[in-house]
Amino acid sequence: MININEFLIAVCVLGLAIIIDWIIGDPPPPPWKSIYYKLHPTVWMGNLTNALKPHFKNPSPRREKLNGVLLALAVILAFTLPVYFGLRIIFTYLGVIVYVLVAALILKLTICIKLETDWGKAAAKAIKSGDLKEARRYAHFSRRDNKDLTGPQIVSSVVESITENLTDFRLSPIIYYAFFGVPGAVAFRAINTLDGIVGFKDPENINIGWFSATLDTIVNYIPARLTTILIVLASAIVGEDYKNAWAIARRDQAKVPSLNHGWQMAAIAGALGVQLEKPGHYIIGDQIEELTSNKIIRTLRIRNVALILCILFMLPILLLLNLFLFPF
Repeated sequence: MININEFLIAVCVLGLAIIIDWIIGDPPPPPWKSIYYKLHPTVWMGNLTNALKPHFKNPSPRREKLNGVLLALAVILAFTLPVYFGLRIIFTYLGVIVYVLVAALILKLTICIKLETDWGKAAAKAIKSGDLKEARRYAHFSRRDNKDLTGPQIVSSVVESITENLTDFRLSPIIYYAFFGVPGAVAFRAINTLDGIVGFKDPENINIGWFSATLDTIVNYIPARLTTILIVLASAIVGEDYKNAWAIARRDQAKVPSLNHGWQMAAIAGALGVQLEKPGHYIIGDQIEELTSNKIIRTLRIRNVALILCILFMLPILLLLNLFLFPF
């Protein structure tokens, strides 16, 4: 029999984590400077990966691939195990209230909503006013050279990033929290960070980072497709073209190099009736409407509804599984 108190505590942790993010948010990365940024655990994950990486490099590609497995496991365990045992100790000796506060704070560190919302709105405002120099400041987080981007290209980069990050920084952490508790969300964040540091196919990382990239693809495989479904449902709720969202997702998802992110990016292109492009890499969607600043605001609206739907869908999971996973 499921203990309803355990379910309520699990929901409180999730709710409080989102409230903390809504109030505090995350520190902006460089070129903005922030002491808070240097103290963020995701930055620590990246720093640890970069510090360990030289020790796992090897002239033999086969040996370096094996070392890549050890590198990934070392970083994941370095953050997940302290969280697991730390929360056990807190719950046992300090009680439920302290546990909820600490668990919520840790969970929040795996989720990023407010920062991207602020950036999206700032980019839309700058584009609408014609200040492309200011708008380009918010296009760099889509991993493309932003110095020569036009207004529509900036809109495309921001819309793509918001949609891609809907999986990486919102839905996946929530999903893994629902199934595996706070340590599950932390493990996911470590995997996703590893992929962002070494998960590239350049000569420097193709061997050492293959396992991190593969693991990130695996853990995001189902969440990415769930995100696509939620984008379609959210589009229907807010009055966007949900039928076209699903049609374009099926048609264009393979045009994006990422096995996972193409689905949701194509879905948002279809929902908005726009064509999204990363110059020299891919073009998805049909140009039914122009890429104006309003498309960023509409993307945020779809994202917010998709996020709410995800939380609602995860509540039954928490209800059914919290007895086995709670409170750790």
